[in-house]
Amino acid sequence: MPATSRNPSRGAPFLISLAEWSLHRALFARKLSHLDFPKIAKQDFDIDAIELVNTFFGSKGEDKAYLTDFKRRADDLGVRILLIMCDFEGSLGHAKDAKRREAVQNHLKWLDAAKFFGCHSIRVNARSSGTFEDQLHRTAEGLRMLCEHAAKLDLNVLIENHGGFSSNPSWLVGLIKKVGLPNCGTLPDFGNFRVGFFKEYDRYEGVAQMMPLAKGVSAKSMNFDKQGNETRVDYLRMMKIVVEAGYHDYVGIEYSGLRLSEHNGIRATKRLLEKVKSGI
Repeated sequence: MPATSRNPSRGAPFLISLAEWSLHRALFARKLSHLDFPKIAKQDFDIDAIELVNTFFGSKGEDKAYLTDFKRRADDLGVRILLIMCDFEGSLGHAKDAKRREAVQNHLKWLDAAKFFGCHSIRVNARSSGTFEDQLHRTAEGLRMLCEHAAKLDLNVLIENHGGFSSNPSWLVGLIKKVGLPNCGTLPDFGNFRVGFFKEYDRYEGVAQMMPLAKGVSAKSMNFDKQGNETRVDYLRMMKIVVEAGYHDYVGIEYSGLRLSEHNGIRATKRLLEKVKSGI
């Protein structure tokens, strides 16, 4: 199976990549072009690995000429495309069997694109409805079907703590184990942990629960204090959890704050990640 190596960093505690969502405001406003993302990552931030978001492809997800152009731009700069985050392609845990299968079919084009780009994974959502157990059963069924397709392409399918029951790491880990396939894994995000609508789940405990099944990590950041520390997440504590789980692969910067510009927020997150390396 295509699980990422948990120690590819040749001595460094971890590597740093850039998630495209970090620039979502500029991309939605069309101040930046999706095609220029590899160049922005490399030239503006000196980052040579990126994580894409399917939303910013528009209608080009199956356009071979467009995909070839994007890949060429990344290859020319020595930028590796790690994964594609996939949204708005239907509910893999839909209550109706036909809708679950439709959602699986909707994701296949992103598996093909990920294979073409040389990615290791796509990230999907665990959307469903009904009770805790209903959603676990239905989502596992849809996710298993998608993972079976992905295995034929030597790709992983990852679930992030990203709303609904998926924000409860106990449910999410149970989902991955229920699917029971080696190319099904987690993408722990430093935010988005909840139990129900109102009760937050301890983010450090949540990441620790997800790390044994992780094939990627999303370093979400929002705000920073005068010392350059993230105000909600103790990055040193969090990254120790990540590394002590045996993970030394790419950690994706996902700046989602409003106080800093997107570029400055990315730079602040990168500086913080580089700083904590020396403390691990």
